[in-house]
Amino acid sequence: MMFLLTALKVQYVLDPNLPPLLEITDNDSDETKAARKKREEDELVCRGHILNALSDRFYDLFTSSKCPKEIWKALENKYNNEKQGADKFLTLKYFEFTMNDSESALDQVHQLQILVSKLKDLKVEMFENKKAAKDKYEATKYLMPLTSLAHTV
Repeated sequence: MMFLLTALKVQYVLDPNLPPLLEITDNDSDETKAARKKREEDELVCRGHILNALSDRFYDLFTSSKCPKEIWKALENKYNNEKQGADKFLTLKYFEFTMNDSESALDQVHQLQILVSKLKDLKVEMFENKKAAKDKYEATKYLMPLTSLAHTV
């Protein structure tokens, strides 16, 4: 979405440091009036493109908001919270992962590798100095050669 807004040259209206529009006065110069009009148009275009990209449920929720900065901030908070929730869930699954005798070791190592890969994709930092993380790392370090053997058989 930000790419589209950048291509349209309207992403600047989402900048939190952008000063608010000043009230219209009679002694405004033509240049000030033109700048105000351009900004109002850019805010309208930005708001429209953000709303257009939303699902019906979110569109209905945000259609009453006139400021694209408010919509963007609310969506940013929502998706950052979701990402943090996913990070916590995957981290919890990682630390609760245990090897059991009912499944093959290779399948379990594969599941652990997928979990680690997802954590790396999300750029979740794992603390190597924690005993649990170290134990998991040591277990996978010795079992990883087994997976390469499985691919050659």
